[in-house]
Amino acid sequence: MKVKSWEKDGVSILEPSGKLMGGPDTGELDEKLYALLGRGAKKVVIDLGQTEWINSSGLSILIHHWKKFQDAGGSLRLANLTQRIEKILVIARLTSVFECYDSLDLALASFK
Repeated sequence: MKVKSWEKDGVSILEPSGKLMGGPDTGELDEKLYALLGRGAKKVVIDLGQTEWINSSGLSILIHHWKKFQDAGGSLRLANLTQRIEKILVIARLTSVFECYDSLDLALASFK
């Protein structure tokens, strides 16, 4: 898994590509999210449009960091969920936890 990262309009954006399945697959995403927390980032969007699959370990990473950002007074939001990933989030009832947006632009606009 590779994770692109950049910032736009004061929002940190992470775009993982590949499979989000724990272990080495999520190591880079986990590290980048911890780095953002360490720098005091308050607005983060994870763009899942290039993520092929997510399992319970990947969900655990997202939930863990969602909670960390909430505790730090920030917000972690999701964008561009594929049909497969959205279905998993719905089944796990996580769409009521995460703020999910159909596009990166909508996720960015939600911070204004």
